[in-house]
Amino acid sequence: MADNQKEYYLGVDLGGTKILTGVFDTKFDLKGTSKLSTKAGRGVDAVIERIARGVKEAVDECDLSLSQVRGVGIGAPGAVDTETGKVIFAPNLPGWKDVPLKKELEKLLDVPVFLGNDCNVCTLGVFDQEFKAKPKHLVGIFIGTGIGGGLVVNGDLYCGHNLTAGEIGHMVIEVNGPKCGCGNRGCLEALASRTAIFRKIESAVKDGQETLLTDMLGKDLKDMRSGDLRKAIRRGDKFVAKVIEEAAEFAGIGVANLINILNPEIVVVGGGVIEALQDEMMPTLVKTAKDHVMSGTMSGIEIKASKLGDNAGITGAAVLARRGTA
Repeated sequence: MADNQKEYYLGVDLGGTKILTGVFDTKFDLKGTSKLSTKAGRGVDAVIERIARGVKEAVDECDLSLSQVRGVGIGAPGAVDTETGKVIFAPNLPGWKDVPLKKELEKLLDVPVFLGNDCNVCTLGVFDQEFKAKPKHLVGIFIGTGIGGGLVVNGDLYCGHNLTAGEIGHMVIEVNGPKCGCGNRGCLEALASRTAIFRKIESAVKDGQETLLTDMLGKDLKDMRSGDLRKAIRRGDKFVAKVIEEAAEFAGIGVANLINILNPEIVVVGGGVIEALQDEMMPTLVKTAKDHVMSGTMSGIEIKASKLGDNAGITGAAVLARRGTA
């Protein structure tokens, strides 16, 4: 089949719990998706086979064949060598160390595969599709279970010397703050991620704090979701509102640091927490950032919530495939 008949790009968002795959045409309209659980505990080979299965299911869902696919892009959680196509280390995928993901998937799919860090890829998707690749400099911050990010400098993803740039969640905001999963204390991720917010609420409830969340979900709060926090705040829960405001303030300080260091045209904030709590968090986040930016340097800089939501990962991965095959 001639290359001009290969009309589709696939984007794969590989997470610790789910594998989301999207099929995009050359105009970047999303034609169909597939969603599988990752089953990370089954080991590396099993997960790679599940990624391939997700790709085939998404293509089949659109009544297409792999021969019509120009390239597959993947956003993987962790340190990635974009040049060799290896996942160097993925903390949420047990046993993932120096995994030649590109090579293995190309064997299974017979389609070119391109690899990037998941949050870098989300940033690329937002930059290319939401902002039509217009800003020269953009920073993406994604607040979910953890906090990740990506940097676009002069219209290209900036990956840094060891290809691990953009670890925004691990800038230290509070020197003696809570312990982070990375081993440091007071990282932005330990203060403003969904994990940090939930931990703070659960700890306070154990100490006797009253909240509508226990009426809604029971004492152990094990089924708590970001959307529950929004409901509690809208029903007048002052404790939950304060926790969310504090998380938004920490995130705002992080944004201010990035603006002071990088001076981007746009800082875009996304991820599941922002998707669920945009109205509750963004005003505080933006105000705090502006309060902490060096005087006179905020002119013309915008801080915006992303509109791509959960599709940022698959969109960015498909952009990666398009750029790789151009």
